[in-house]
Amino acid sequence: MTHPAYVHRHHVPFEETNLTGNVYFAHYVRWQGHCRESFLAEHAPRTVAALDDGLALVTVACGMEYLRECRALDDIDIHMSLRHVAGSRVTMDFAYWRAAPGPRELVARGHQTIACMRRRDGDRMEPEPVPLELRAALEPYQPIAAVL
Repeated sequence: MTHPAYVHRHHVPFEETNLTGNVYFAHYVRWQGHCRESFLAEHAPRTVAALDDGLALVTVACGMEYLRECRALDDIDIHMSLRHVAGSRVTMDFAYWRAAPGPRELVARGHQTIACMRRRDGDRMEPEPVPLELRAALEPYQPIAAVL
C-alpha cells in the first residue's frame, strides 16, 4: 500500500536540541501537532472555526519510532497520511524525512489518533462524528493499493 501524504516542512532550531546536540525526543510529537494544525488551516477552515463553537479535537493516542538522529538546522519534511476514520475518531500516520542537509532519509515514524468531541454544559464532552469537511479533506490522503 502507498500513502499519499500532506507534507509540512520543519526547520529545526537550536532550541529544540539537547546538550548532546540532537533533537529532544518530545519535539517529534509536537511536530505532529504542527503538521496537523497546518493541514486543518489549509484544508478544513470551517472545522477550525467550529473549535470556537464547542468542537474539540482531542488526542487520545500517539506514538513514535525513532530511526535516526536529527540535529539543529536540519530541514525535516513531515508526511501525514490517513490510516483510518471510524465514528468520531481519526488515525493518522506520520513519516519524518530529513530533506537537508545531506541525502534524503527517513528519520522517524509516528501515529496519532484524535477523537472529535463536543463540549456540553461546561466541561462535559461527548463524542461527535468527524465533520464532513474534515472527512472530505482527509480523503485524498488515505491508503491506496500499490500499482503492480
